[in-house]
Amino acid sequence: MPRRAAVGRRSFTASLKALEELAADGARVSVHVSDLDRGTVVLAGDDFVTLPTGGLGKVLLLVEVAAQIHDGALDPLEIVERASVDPVTTSGMWQHLKAPALPVIDLAVLTAANGDALAANALLHRVGLDAVRARAEQLGLARVALLDRVRQSRGPDDAPQFSIGTTRELAGLFSSLVNSQVVNPAVSAQVAEWLSLNHDLSLVASGTGLNPFAHENDEHGLLFINKTGWETGVRAEAGVLAGPRAGIAYSVIVCFDDLSIAHRLRAHDAFRTIGVDLMEYVF
Repeated sequence: MPRRAAVGRRSFTASLKALEELAADGARVSVHVSDLDRGTVVLAGDDFVTLPTGGLGKVLLLVEVAAQIHDGALDPLEIVERASVDPVTTSGMWQHLKAPALPVIDLAVLTAANGDALAANALLHRVGLDAVRARAEQLGLARVALLDRVRQSRGPDDAPQFSIGTTRELAGLFSSLVNSQVVNPAVSAQVAEWLSLNHDLSLVASGTGLNPFAHENDEHGLLFINKTGWETGVRAEAGVLAGPRAGIAYSVIVCFDDLSIAHRLRAHDAFRTIGVDLMEYVF
């Protein structure tokens, strides 16, 4: 992995070591961290390589939903039937709820908060995959894409991945969100608000000490939004972390052979190590 270290603060030595050890064992690893105030890259490794990103691609869907709501093309209180999409049990809460239909705005919350597969598919069915792809192109994302809906299983005629991306573009997307540059300030604020509800703090965010279920108003002044992606042998995360000393936008992707719990935990440990280094950088 090529490396670039932070200047004037922590050098991310532990993060680089953890990622290089994974890469030496055959994992595909990519990372990008940039300073929000300075606009400088403080850590980068293979950040130009396109890799599968799992549910992280749902951020593109949320952007399109927020944009259509803002433009008046989509009513946030429009009721969407669960039966309008095929059953899928890969993730989320809607499959366990009795409500057979929910408004668009609630589906967006479910998609952001717990990566709800049914909610995401219902939103994608409503706004259209072509619209999501066009929006990504409009945002200048050449290597970040939502390829398909969530599927219970992928056959030879299906897209090989739910979503793909590079850590460079994903970190840039999150930087643009907090700088109100994604579509317009209102859309950026809405997407950031949804993402602030994310419950998955098990990867990079595990080093923050935040409450997974209520971290939008942290008592220590830590500002944080993120989205993760999980598939077999894929872990991905992108987000923004800001403390009293600095703010950063980050993205990490690790693709590994999920041969055992030990393999999986080594990948997760690397994410946590990065989270600890990021916390030392912003504090």
